[in-house]
Amino acid sequence: MRSAGHGRQDTGHDPMSRSPLPVPVLHAVTTDEILLQPDFLHRAGGVMEAVGARGALHVRGYRIGAAHLFELASALVPVQDRTGAWLVVNDRFDIAMAAGARGAQLTTRSVLVADARRAAAALRLGASVHSARQAGAAAEADWIVAGHVHETSSHDSVPGRGVELIREIVAATSLPCIAIGGVQPCHVAALRDGGAWGVAAIRGIWSASDAGRAAIEYLSAYERWHSS
Repeated sequence: MRSAGHGRQDTGHDPMSRSPLPVPVLHAVTTDEILLQPDFLHRAGGVMEAVGARGALHVRGYRIGAAHLFELASALVPVQDRTGAWLVVNDRFDIAMAAGARGAQLTTRSVLVADARRAAAALRLGASVHSARQAGAAAEADWIVAGHVHETSSHDSVPGRGVELIREIVAATSLPCIAIGGVQPCHVAALRDGGAWGVAAIRGIWSASDAGRAAIEYLSAYERWHSS
């Protein structure tokens, strides 16, 4: 946390949570379509190289079989170990544990955080939430991903709930909150002002011709906020 006169202060939320390492501030999240791109591993490696320990790459694919998810995660574990970027497997904490990923992101379709914690004590666990009530119930997680903040193509019939959603959620939990949903680098400052610890992005990173450079743009926005 920066002191007065030396840039913005962080909120009171503990970025360390239960982890011996700070929770990453940028989470690059995939979709099935992204995972199935023939150059995915190359692009994913570039993102992890670019963000280092400040970032996490989420292997998220709900229609891809377990064997394929395990293969992808296993291929990225050496990059995780080399760069310090976190590898997170969404929904499947068992695959995360078997592959050697640093964490798993649990959703409303997953097992409860408490159950995953008992089975995989060494994993860092995130929980996806959509309300302050859900955030309060996720107390055993290491971080939460909250959204959706802005309109997205995956939720095109549901308007984004804006920074106010983040304010409501961080008021209900001491966990680091990662804002997701149509987030672009230009949104980072407002989300940080609203109490978000970091941001998650899908198309803002993967739709770019250079995904690694796109990820750096988010981190640069984060640093500009911190130094302003």
